Amino acid sequence: MFCKISLRFRSLDTWSNIRQSLVNLSFNVVRAFEKLSAMKIYTKTGDSGTTGLFAGPRVLKDNPRIAAYGSVDELNAILGMVLQSLSPQSDQLAHTITQIQSDLFSIGAELATPDPVTQNMCLLTESRIGDLEQSMDQMEEMLPPLKNFVLPGGCPASASLHWARTVCRRTERDVVHLSQQPGISDCGRIVIYLNRLSDWLFVVARQQNAISGVPDQPWIRPGSPS
Repeated sequence: MFCKISLRFRSLDTWSNIRQSLVNLSFNVVRAFEKLSAMKIYTKTGDSGTTGLFAGPRVLKDNPRIAAYGSVDELNAILGMVLQSLSPQSDQLAHTITQIQSDLFSIGAELATPDPVTQNMCLLTESRIGDLEQSMDQMEEMLPPLKNFVLPGGCPASASLHWARTVCRRTERDVVHLSQQPGISDCGRIVIYLNRLSDWLFVVARQQNAISGVPDQPWIRPGSPS
């Protein structure tokens, strides 16, 4: 009998210790989040013109790697503006663009990592390239055949998409330049994705003009009959 009572008290002590451990853990988690929320945006560590890479050294801010993922960030910001120019009826397109923004964030993370394979930061999948191709094929079935070069512009959404397209092309060039530097991991998948994305943005720009009833403005070669 005494042994049973003793075991019961020991059991109660164990549960009491577990409860106290959980309370301490919760307290520590809350404190950690409080510290994170109290972190300042500015750190002053980049005042000398350098920035830190993920799991890597500090480099100058004009480094080709910084230029590449900086262009990716710029393209992402422009797509945020594109979202604001879409009509309320463009829910599906808005969802697709938001997915692309996530892709670009993943690309930026990979480019900011000197050794993305070891750090498990190769986040862009091959299937996302196929998704863009499938989306383009579906849209082009609904558009009139392209017979001329077209000038950027049209409705506000189309004009914003053309702007994003040109920045996407520059981003692609920056990533290609980065890939030629010594010691850089393979950027092939990223280059292919950006190449498809610029084509996708062109097709969507045409689609938005068609939906808005605004014809594409063809380029007229100088000296050609208007």
